[in-house]
Amino acid sequence: MQDWILHVDLDQFLAAVEVLRRPELEGRPVVVGGDGDPSRPRQVVATASYEARAFGVRSGMPLAQAARRCPDAVFLPSDRPAYEAASARVMATLRSLPVVVEVWGWDEAFVGARTDDPEALARVVKKRVWAETRLSCAVGIGETKLQAKTATGFAKPGGIARLTWKTWLPTMGHRPVTAVWGIGDRTADRLGALGITTVAELATADHTELATWFGPTIGPHLRMLGLGAGGGPVTDAPQVAKGRSREETFRHDLTRRDDIDAHVARLATEVTESVVAEGRRVTHVALKVRSAAFFTRTKISKLPEPTTDPAEVVRVARVVLDRFQLDRPVRLLGVRVVLAPVD
Repeated sequence: MQDWILHVDLDQFLAAVEVLRRPELEGRPVVVGGDGDPSRPRQVVATASYEARAFGVRSGMPLAQAARRCPDAVFLPSDRPAYEAASARVMATLRSLPVVVEVWGWDEAFVGARTDDPEALARVVKKRVWAETRLSCAVGIGETKLQAKTATGFAKPGGIARLTWKTWLPTMGHRPVTAVWGIGDRTADRLGALGITTVAELATADHTELATWFGPTIGPHLRMLGLGAGGGPVTDAPQVAKGRSREETFRHDLTRRDDIDAHVARLATEVTESVVAEGRRVTHVALKVRSAAFFTRTKISKLPEPTTDPAEVVRVARVVLDRFQLDRPVRLLGVRVVLAPVD
């Protein structure tokens, strides 16, 4: 008997929920996003069925571009309540098993279990989820969360795969560092400056050199990621939000500073009121600005003291806005607040 972590990832979740409601769409390319009208500007793909992905349709792509790539696709509006309800049924199904379930979103969860046959458990998970919800999932198995989540990439769609300490480097060593969960393009560029481009090179890197470049905490942590460690234990404790955000993509680019100010104030007020209603206090305010050319910048500032006053959050948000060079039309604005720990 050994402790194992399973990563359960639902296949094409939003599209699958829509097909369940409309069985006639089975096997057809389905695209979900916005209000479902690809002729309207500034709307993006939330998810696409595998049939649509075969035409190059991807999440985050403008709906209009998706329509050009796959003109025969069925476009549907996002229906958040339906997805939340379907997700809740899946998570309830997982919790009915003798395992620990840590929810990571609508369509994924980590499962912790002690077993001598994790593949058998994975088959039970897949069978039970299908029987209760008619939704398909892939299951990755690992000795850490990182290994399990990475294994899911080899399991999709609808399969089972395992990565362990023994198989991590033989499987992942030749791959670029961006193949590791948690390492993005910017970190990869900085690692590249040190001559570290593959997972194997990261796993064998000098941790003191990494600490010099990335700091005493992040540097050694990156090396551990290269070795397949990371993610911590599976816990079923309720997750407490560390922040909350509101953002909006505008139908027409903003060019006037007073319009930008007004939208920042509105978003800051909305997000603050939502967290204050839950008894939380705001400690930091971050602002995201995306230009019409899709150049995105983010800046953050700490409040003098934690607050529940929307006016104070708006004031600091405007201070942060002053740090941007608003010399291009603005396509998107976002306000994120960081929250004080729960007492």
